[in-house]
Amino acid sequence: MPEAIVFDLYGVLARDQSEESKRAIERLAGVADGRAREFWAAYWALRPAYDAGQPTTEYWQAVSARLDTVFEDVAALADADLESWTRADDEMVALVGELADRGHRLGLLSNIISDLVPLMEKRHGRWLGRFDALTYSCRIGVAKPDPRAYEICAAQLGVPTSQVLFFDDREENVLAARRTGMTAELFTSPAQTRQAIAAHFS
Repeated sequence: MPEAIVFDLYGVLARDQSEESKRAIERLAGVADGRAREFWAAYWALRPAYDAGQPTTEYWQAVSARLDTVFEDVAALADADLESWTRADDEMVALVGELADRGHRLGLLSNIISDLVPLMEKRHGRWLGRFDALTYSCRIGVAKPDPRAYEICAAQLGVPTSQVLFFDDREENVLAARRTGMTAELFTSPAQTRQAIAAHFS
């Protein structure tokens, strides 16, 4: 039986960017018709360094260089990007509360940029406070699927990786967690997560 349950944040406890927020970011970036796919390819390809602590201005400079363009208002673009990542999933938040109330040891392991941490903690501090350890990529200097991220998370919880049940919505992160010894499940829905937890703690 696992000693701790660890959740990814985005795509699990918090929602991914909405289509509306993506269009707003594209407008601020001055993305021309037909270049949206190219913009998002650069956005994601360069994200790992940003998640691991790269300064905001350097990240957006790298994106603009990849696209051979100049963003007119980087501050507004960065703010819109931050705002796009602030929505929580109420069903999963409720599950976190239930698990904490039942005495489960809980951890969070998130690839997250440094500017977003205080914003999320300000808006969602009540339920984030139910976790025993919050492991943010920007603060530990490595991001999933780097094995060190999982090892640091387990250490912060005070348990071996072999005693962690981990949920993530990205298969590469789930497979990497398993390679460190964690029991890892690919997140698909709150109902599936409840069933998986019940099976592991029955």
